[in-house]
Amino acid sequence: MVVHGARGRSGRRPTLEEVAARAGVGRGTVSRVINGSPRVSDATRAAVEAAVAELGYVPNTAARALAANRTDAIALVVPEPETRFFAEPYFSDMLRGVGAALSDTEMQLLLIFAGSDRERRRLAQYLAAHRVDGVLLVSVHADDPLPDLLSQLEIPAVISGRRSAEETLPSVDSDNYGGGRAAVEHLLDRGCRTIAHIAGRLDVFGAQRRIDGYRDALRDAGREVDEELILTGDFTEAGGRRAMTELLARRPTLDAVFAGSDVMAAGARQVLREVGRRTPDDVALVGYDDSAIARHMDPPLTSVRQPIEDMGRAMIDLLQDEIADRRPAVSRGLDKRQLVLPATLVERASS
Repeated sequence: MVVHGARGRSGRRPTLEEVAARAGVGRGTVSRVINGSPRVSDATRAAVEAAVAELGYVPNTAARALAANRTDAIALVVPEPETRFFAEPYFSDMLRGVGAALSDTEMQLLLIFAGSDRERRRLAQYLAAHRVDGVLLVSVHADDPLPDLLSQLEIPAVISGRRSAEETLPSVDSDNYGGGRAAVEHLLDRGCRTIAHIAGRLDVFGAQRRIDGYRDALRDAGREVDEELILTGDFTEAGGRRAMTELLARRPTLDAVFAGSDVMAAGARQVLREVGRRTPDDVALVGYDDSAIARHMDPPLTSVRQPIEDMGRAMIDLLQDEIADRRPAVSRGLDKRQLVLPATLVERASS
């Protein structure tokens, strides 16, 4: 049932039946056109749209959503503390892409943080009440229970960054392996001999894949992989500082660092400056994400670009498909729902 939401030129609200009569079609056909169904010919769609425009008919989207058992709202869930969300450009870029994809729709976006046990319990209660049509999950760790909760509740969901190679949820990711490999190949091409890696948290699959790219690039160049040159920095500036300090203590002669995020690279850069190591003359530095931080560092940071805004848009496209077709994922296959977008190296003065 569609509730009429506009007044015609006579001052009276035009009805769905009047639109159907003007277009020469049935009431059900008008509903299908208004709801975007593909089961309508182009000629019929054009006739209905012309009648809608002429009569000034505007459907009541709230009533339409209620009739379809929908809320016309989706949640962007970030299982991280708010401080990290506002400190890292990755999240704002993702939010920008999601917002751009939703700008031409009737969908409302809810931003929900779930970084503590209390927030997770509250989120579970909220989702169990089916107050959103779908969920976007950003920055999920391997042991996070939220994806399984969404599956149990049969809420359509798309995840940013797979939890493993066997990810069961629809996902959008960048080529973390290729990005890590490109960073190290670039440093090798610059003549660097002792290349360290500051990795992100190892319970993040993308961080693991960047390490894989780092190792394979070294091996393929005939270099031995020194595991003592790989330290984790948990994607924070403080973590980058700690890892850089430890790396210099382990290998004072290192001449290159590949950091798994621009934020960690910024922390590493601070330490290098404090100990008098010049970038790139003494130590070449490469980051990851190609965020605003990379462009504003001194010197500007070479970084692997993730198409984060494009990833946000792609997540919305996938989620809309999930909402339109609520069959369990396993019954449809995941071949076309595990998207991996390319990562590209952006060279600047730091290397």
